[in-house]
Amino acid sequence: MAEYTLKTPLSEEDVRKLKVGDKVTLEGVVFGIRDANLIRMFDGKVPSPVDLTGAACIHTAPNVRKVGEGKYEPVCIGTTTSSRMDRFTPGLMGQYGVRAVIGKAGMMEASMEAMKRYGGCYLAIVGGAAAWETERILEIEGVWWEDLMPEAIWKFQTKNFGPLIVAMDSHGGNLYFDVKAEAASMLPEIFRRIGAE
Repeated sequence: MAEYTLKTPLSEEDVRKLKVGDKVTLEGVVFGIRDANLIRMFDGKVPSPVDLTGAACIHTAPNVRKVGEGKYEPVCIGTTTSSRMDRFTPGLMGQYGVRAVIGKAGMMEASMEAMKRYGGCYLAIVGGAAAWETERILEIEGVWWEDLMPEAIWKFQTKNFGPLIVAMDSHGGNLYFDVKAEAASMLPEIFRRIGAE
């Protein structure tokens, strides 16, 4: 397993070198996305108001404090479960050029195929680590679609955002599937020991 510090925006080369189990620390901009803004973009067919080429996007609906017109400061930037947003990953990567999705609990086959095809990855973050995440956000540089609060599109300037674990890579590797397969392989022995063969 290797360790990388990557500056956003990410290139295809940056992502293609990553393998499941590698550790990644990000420097630069990370965009916050979630159900409501993705539904507007894809189901409502409203183009993203911001260029997401090479972006790392985190699944979040942050707790923020308004400090001026269109200006916010972070209070608590947590991460939500990614799997329910699986259907949007092909469009994010194919149409908008997103390179990395950050979240918890993993994604499904549609996302795996998009990552292989376009050169993307899924970076797992520890669930419940919102305080840690928030400390690594230097500033909220922009916000779009404030009517969807808190599920607007957010532009976070980050420093030392990581380490994140590469849980899905552009080569078809999937840490979640690996763990599931390993657990399943242990079941026969567990059943034998408890007399439930």
